[in-house]
Amino acid sequence: MHTMWKGTISFGLVNIPVKMHAATENKDISLRQLHKECQTPINYEKTCPVCKRSVKNDEIVKAYEYVKNKFVLLEEDDLKEIQREQQDKAVEIIDFVKLDEIDPIYFDKSYYLSPNEGGIKAYGLLRQALHETGKIGVAKMMIRSKERLAVIRVYKNTIVVETIHYPDEVRQVTDVPNVPEDVETVKKELDTAKLLIDQLTTTFDPGKYQDAYRHALIHLIEEKKAKKDVTTTTKEPTPDHVVDLMDVLQASLEKARKEKTKPHQPKRKTVKKQTAE
Repeated sequence: MHTMWKGTISFGLVNIPVKMHAATENKDISLRQLHKECQTPINYEKTCPVCKRSVKNDEIVKAYEYVKNKFVLLEEDDLKEIQREQQDKAVEIIDFVKLDEIDPIYFDKSYYLSPNEGGIKAYGLLRQALHETGKIGVAKMMIRSKERLAVIRVYKNTIVVETIHYPDEVRQVTDVPNVPEDVETVKKELDTAKLLIDQLTTTFDPGKYQDAYRHALIHLIEEKKAKKDVTTTTKEPTPDHVVDLMDVLQASLEKARKEKTKPHQPKRKTVKKQTAE
């Protein structure tokens, strides 16, 4: 499993060297866009609408748009310095709370933690302490140049880091339109709805849930492959030395024809002098 990050987790005077690994993976099927006429993949280039040309990466700078068309330019060195300052800090557990105190709307992405060299004993200590107390740790850490709020908990026998959103990243429910405050509910309808919920209640088994669309798409792709219903991309034309040579030959031929149609001129005097010598 690929190591994404190395660092330490600390609580009190305990420091645990750890490695971080992605706990989930994106199984979405990526589809390419082809030009219908020649079946060639479409390219997306970075272009400047003012200069009317494509731009290279070394021509691009970062900026923050504080009002429409007004930017604050940010130097790459300044951004790297801020990043270094934060990365030098250990992942420090700030508080311990109960998992059910955090609403699922705050949760973002999961990462597995494994002990790094010399961290096995401390890793086991934290895992056992979290398990027996039923608590999770709230911490801050740097991931991909962004300071993240995270919780540290136990999943099966592994310590997991779960990034969570900051409160100001979660939109207010009062901003959601057309949500009714109070709705009068008929008791008979409510009892029927509760009965239906009881009948559908079961123990959560993640293995029974599958992405039906993804499986159907995979089946469709394999079916088309089996029927040879495929296409081959037209190779993009590249400059050829033969073509360049033909251009030169054609230009030379035109020049020779023009020279041939010119009236004959006597030899220069310099040539006669060379002959006399």
